[in-house]
Amino acid sequence: MENTEIQISEKQSVSHAAGTVGFFTFVSRVIGLARDIVIARFFGAGMAADAFFVAFRIPNLLRRLFAEGSLTIAFIPVFTEYLTQKSRHDAFELARAVLTLLSILLALVTVLGILLSPWIVRLQAFGFGGAGMKYDLTVLLTRITFPYIFFISLVAFFMGILNSLRHFAAPAAAPIFLNVGIIGSAFLISPHLSQPVVGIAIGVIIGGFMQLALQIPWALKKGFSLVPIWYPSHPAIRRIGLLMLPAVFGSAIYQLNQFMGTLLASFLPEGSVSWLYYADRLVQFPLGVFAIAISTAALPSLSKQAANKDLDDFKDTLGHSLRLVLFIAIPSTAGLVTLGKPIIQLFFQRGAFSAFSTTMTNIALVYYALGLWAFSGIRVMVSAFYALQDTKTPVKVAAITIVANLILSLALMGPLKHGGLALALSAASSLQLFLLVWHLQRKLGNLSLGPVIETTLKSLLASIVMGAGIYILYLKWVAASGPMTTLALMGRVCGLVLFGALVYFALSAIMRCKELATVLDMYTPIVGKSK
Repeated sequence: MENTEIQISEKQSVSHAAGTVGFFTFVSRVIGLARDIVIARFFGAGMAADAFFVAFRIPNLLRRLFAEGSLTIAFIPVFTEYLTQKSRHDAFELARAVLTLLSILLALVTVLGILLSPWIVRLQAFGFGGAGMKYDLTVLLTRITFPYIFFISLVAFFMGILNSLRHFAAPAAAPIFLNVGIIGSAFLISPHLSQPVVGIAIGVIIGGFMQLALQIPWALKKGFSLVPIWYPSHPAIRRIGLLMLPAVFGSAIYQLNQFMGTLLASFLPEGSVSWLYYADRLVQFPLGVFAIAISTAALPSLSKQAANKDLDDFKDTLGHSLRLVLFIAIPSTAGLVTLGKPIIQLFFQRGAFSAFSTTMTNIALVYYALGLWAFSGIRVMVSAFYALQDTKTPVKVAAITIVANLILSLALMGPLKHGGLALALSAASSLQLFLLVWHLQRKLGNLSLGPVIETTLKSLLASIVMGAGIYILYLKWVAASGPMTTLALMGRVCGLVLFGALVYFALSAIMRCKELATVLDMYTPIVGKSK
């Protein structure tokens, strides 16, 4: 009875924490869309936009590889083990030693990145060539944005501390400040520069600094000290390093595949990089608000259960998390496929962003959306492996997935152009998820996937009905109406989204989906649960 109550409490903890992370991520994504609207308004999908997106993707990729993608998931299990098995004093001593060493390494990486920017750009966007206006601009923007990796990696470090101590609000709110920095710079700095796009690159650095400044007071409030400790031989640092090195490759395969997509897209017609970027931004909305939020909230709980050898509770928490992400990811796919075009029109089609760019972006969006369920499930599965401090399995799976993505990309980019690159990523990610589940099943034994499959089938059925209803209304209410004002389009798109949500939730209630109550509980009341 006691174990059951503990597990129910742990599930509620994950759900409530996911609600907090999801809420702030939702706010961040909304402001992020506003950021992309501003960028699309001023720079469209031309040379300046392509140069900025490539330049920003390089430190952003490093952020996901070496910060959130590996540092966080390598640090949290070890830090949580110290909190659980030893004391808070020992855990904080470990964290201070990590912070000291990390700061020095990040400073070196930043300097090297600035110096090596010309070669980094050639690798990331080989199709831009090694000279010319577009190449030179991309190199300049890369040098300006590269210090972002210093700030955001420290943000990820503090996120690991705060999340392990079950404080999720400040880390989840941090991305808001990046978007504010870019938007503010676009209006306040860009107009005064001969090359306006440089202004938003400066905004990236401003945003990174503000993100870090938000985390430190909360860490200090929890009792953490910023006084450095030079203890590189700390036994836990070696363990974190051993976890982190393969995690760079294994847990960030989605970003590595996108890196490959950007490289291949640079050989396609101008605008391909930007079309893929804008489509990915829309897919990242449900992915961040729900999947990343749930996996972020689940990692401390999974790590605690793994440290205590509570494998039955571990499996239960994992299944609970998988059911939640699939319950949201599947209808999100249906919504993006049916409403992708009017959503792109609403957010981006103005100024330099033409109707042709809307059509091209929608092609990429449809193919990306088909992999949303896999992108979401991978986030949870990767958290499970690293909570178990298993680094080998994700690496093996990642190697297979990269090869599959490359083969599919080369095969599909000819007939489908940039859409083929998006479809290849979705297919390769689906393979990755299946392989991760299969390996964990072998590692832990019976994962009791029956409830996960049941949730998937129910969600799929409800999503098909929902998607059909939305599409019929879209044809009659939007497509047949011809050109309309932005306000009118906004009203109709919001109406269709609300209609779809009501249909999906109603069908879920009829089919008695337990996840419906959990999702509603995640966000009511959000203020109380963010503390």
